[in-house]
Amino acid sequence: MKTSNYVKELREESVAALNEQLVAAKKELFNLRFQNATNQLDNTGRIKEVRKNIARIQTIITEKAKEA
Repeated sequence: MKTSNYVKELREESVAALNEQLVAAKKELFNLRFQNATNQLDNTGRIKEVRKNIARIQTIITEKAKEA
């Protein structure tokens, strides 16, 4: 599956790289919300996808913190 491959890739990343991805995903979510509010967004499903990706990244960061 696409999701399981994405999670495997995230688990191989360092915490610093994960934090960078988290910041980028949050910026993307902000931009998507802004586009949605101004009726410029065509694919509204992308908002849900980005939110889930943010949750996945945060979960893996938490797991790595508990390991250390």
